[in-house]
Amino acid sequence: MGLYDTYLAVRHRLHEADPPAHVAVVITERDLLEQGAYDTLERFFGWAFGRGAERVTVLVSVLDAAVVETLERELRNVDAPRPIAVRGPGDTERADAPIQVSIGLGGKREFADAVREIAADVAAGDLEPDAIDEDTISERLVFPEEPDLLIKTGAERLSDFAIWQSVYSELYFTDVNWRDFRERDYLRAILDFQNRKRRFGT
Repeated sequence: MGLYDTYLAVRHRLHEADPPAHVAVVITERDLLEQGAYDTLERFFGWAFGRGAERVTVLVSVLDAAVVETLERELRNVDAPRPIAVRGPGDTERADAPIQVSIGLGGKREFADAVREIAADVAAGDLEPDAIDEDTISERLVFPEEPDLLIKTGAERLSDFAIWQSVYSELYFTDVNWRDFRERDYLRAILDFQNRKRRFGT
């Protein structure tokens, strides 16, 4: 760790605000095709858990459906420090692990699937319409947990991810591409988070 990285680490450690407990990062399939991309991902897990995170979510934007199977296989084999749950476009099973990976499962589709499930429960008489609330929807999402901090690398565009979950998330955009993302970039992100005053819609 260089001098500047040490400076950032000390600022983070001495900060009076807590670090994010749940960190999410949005990357693209192209990012994962770059040499060293999975090494960066493994280091990212280490940075996050080493700096106070309890959960990490990786949201992978996919344009070419043909690469989904390959990405799923590679991501399941990542050397992760905690249990990992990988879900793709056709998966409906809830992801419940310290590390969660979404491959091409867009937020609009995830939300629509949850609404259809609720409608089916109402039609079957298993759920009263008046009983539907925010928790009813969250319980039916594949990725129900809300990130405290959502990092987008490479561009200031969130993509179709975590539409429901990121309502109160702090968003951090960096022009650093995933292949070049370093610990100092992660430290900048969490320091930015610690310097903000979260309002949760108030």
